[in-house]
Amino acid sequence: MGAYILRRLLLMIPTLIGIMVINFTLVQFLPGGPVERILSQLEQESSASDRISGGGGEVSGGQGEGGYQGARGLPDGFVEDLEKQFGFDKPPLQRFFLMMGNYLRFDFGESYFRSISVIDLILEKMPVSITLGLWSTLLAYLISIPLGIKKAVREGSRFDTWTSSIIIFAYAIPSFLFAILLLVLFAGGSYWQIFPLRGLTSEGFADLSWFAKVKDYLWHIVLPVTAASISAFATLTLLTKNSFLDEINKLYVMTARAKGLSENKVFYGHIFRNAMLIVIAGFPGAFIGIFFGSSLLIELVFSLDGLGRLGFEAAVDRDYPVLFGTLYLFGMIGLLVRLISDLTYVWIDPRIDFESRNT
Repeated sequence: MGAYILRRLLLMIPTLIGIMVINFTLVQFLPGGPVERILSQLEQESSASDRISGGGGEVSGGQGEGGYQGARGLPDGFVEDLEKQFGFDKPPLQRFFLMMGNYLRFDFGESYFRSISVIDLILEKMPVSITLGLWSTLLAYLISIPLGIKKAVREGSRFDTWTSSIIIFAYAIPSFLFAILLLVLFAGGSYWQIFPLRGLTSEGFADLSWFAKVKDYLWHIVLPVTAASISAFATLTLLTKNSFLDEINKLYVMTARAKGLSENKVFYGHIFRNAMLIVIAGFPGAFIGIFFGSSLLIELVFSLDGLGRLGFEAAVDRDYPVLFGTLYLFGMIGLLVRLISDLTYVWIDPRIDFESRNT
């Protein structure tokens, strides 16, 4: 097992480098950048200043000769200074190697537009995304496991049929579309105003008692957690059902029944333990799937200030340190979680042997 873990850890290095190379290369071909964004902002401010000055009156008196430089053109060398500040005076290949060298030391630099280090920014936003991912995964497991077991036991019944229809709908509908539907129905859209529209806490949260804080927090996470867990719920239910069906049809179950064991002893003493192995071992992967897959759109719809929204805003603003820093960390975390998920399978079921595999 030690050789397998070492091989997987070594394989993460070229995989992570490949992820960064592809995304860094794509960014080079995208129009715009942080320098262009700043110049565009200066141009808009200059246009607004010209309109105010053109209106006469006391508003233009304060500008004079010492007014805003954007109204009279940019200073000489301003663009070159910006490019040097952002490191764009160097060739792309040199910038990439400098970036990766810093990332190996977990030095992700500082945001271009927020005056805060990337690490501090990620730590500030991470609790929101972890909250969303953890509660969504737990909700999916609490619903999917009992439902999947019941569907396996009652396969082919009317219950199995109509619950399968619900599962197909849950799997097919995009999480962000379901989130919007929940907002329209239950957050003051066109029907009921039961849950809050945005955020994880209400105004004045700090002044509430501990019980009121818990109640307010749970009240706020109902809709985003429900929306984030809808797809995982469908997948996990089918996984549970198929896992139990596979065990129910095995020879050792027939042998146990032939020995005269009761159905409860056969089910909970043999089937349940073996069938739940794959379901429990898949928890790390399920969590990371919800954490990365649903956080962006769910956070945007419900105005949650988490990592998904941070990555989206960084891409829009061309805040490259935040964009590439979060991509590097997320890529590394995703690869590590996949390894942990494999090790969880081995820990739960020692019969699984990854040492014999070549990958």
